[in-house]
Amino acid sequence: MNIVGEHARPRTVEEVALSPAQARHDGGKMRIRRQIRSVQGFKTYQLTNDRVRVALVPELGARLISLKDLRTGREWLWHPTAGLKLFRNECGDNFENGPLVGLDECLPTIAPCSWRERNLPDHGEIWTAASEVHSGAWEDGLIRTSVSLSISPFDFERTIELRNNEVRMTYHLKNRAASEQLYLWAMHPLIQLQSGDELELPASTRALLNGAASLDFLASGPPGGECHKVFASKISEGWAAINNAKTGDRLQFDWNPAQNDTLGLWLNRGGWHGHHHFALEPSNGEPDALSVAAQNKRCGVLAPHASVTWLICIRVGN
Repeated sequence: MNIVGEHARPRTVEEVALSPAQARHDGGKMRIRRQIRSVQGFKTYQLTNDRVRVALVPELGARLISLKDLRTGREWLWHPTAGLKLFRNECGDNFENGPLVGLDECLPTIAPCSWRERNLPDHGEIWTAASEVHSGAWEDGLIRTSVSLSISPFDFERTIELRNNEVRMTYHLKNRAASEQLYLWAMHPLIQLQSGDELELPASTRALLNGAASLDFLASGPPGGECHKVFASKISEGWAAINNAKTGDRLQFDWNPAQNDTLGLWLNRGGWHGHHHFALEPSNGEPDALSVAAQNKRCGVLAPHASVTWLICIRVGN
C-alpha cells in the first residue's frame, strides 16, 4: 500500500539524529526521517529509516495504516480490497463498519459487553477516538499518542520508536478512578497474507492451541468461507512470527509473557464479511469479552490511580 497518492500532499521531510542509545544499537549510522502528510483529509504521521516505514492517523485511534519493509517492498498491513478508505466512526459503532485497515488497539474489551453498568463497544473505545500527538516526542523522532477513554476511567498512551528493523511500541495505561478497575487489552494488527507465508510459534505456545491445524496454512488454505479465532494461554514464551522462505519476508512480534500471557490468532478466509486477512494479537487475557474474562480472572487489574507499562517489539525482516 502506497500512502502517497492523489489524496496525499507531502510536507517537509525532516531528519532527526538518533539518541545515544539508539546510535549504539544501530552502529551510529541510521537516521530517522519524520514526515506529516495529508491522506484522504487526515493528518498522518510517518517515521522512516533505511529498513522500515510506519504511518499512523492520530484522529482515527492512532491507527497504523502502513508498516512497510523497505528492503523487500512488502506492505504488511491489510486493507479492504476496494482500497484504503479512511473515515471517522462514533463510539459504539460496530467494528465491521469502520475503515478496517491496519493496526489498532482494543481496550478495555474486544467483544462488546456490559460491565459495571457500562456498555462497552465492539473492539473497545480507542479505535473510534481521536488521539493527541505529543510534540516534544515528535521532535525527537518518536510518535507518542494519548487518549482519555470516555466510558471507562483509563488514560492510554503509546510511543512508537524505530530502531534499525524494530518497531518498538511502549504502552502506558493509567486508572483515573478511586476504585480498582479491570480491563482487557489486545493489539489488533490485520495482516496482508501472501503465498508462502507460514506461521512460526514456540512449541510451548503451539501445544496450547489444541490442534488448530488450519492456522498452519495461512495464505494457501484452508478453503474460503471460513474464519477462526483461537487463544493460546497462558503462554510462557512471548513471540510469534510470519515467515516467508520464498520472498525472504519476516514479521516477528516479541513481548514479555509475564505481562501479556495470551496470544489470540485470527484467520479470516472469507467467513467474516468476505475478507481475507490474519491477525497476531498479543493480549493480557481472554476470551474477548471483558465481562467473561473478569469472571474467569483472566484480565488485567489496576489498583486505584495505579498505572502499568508494557512493550511490544515488532521486527520487520530477518
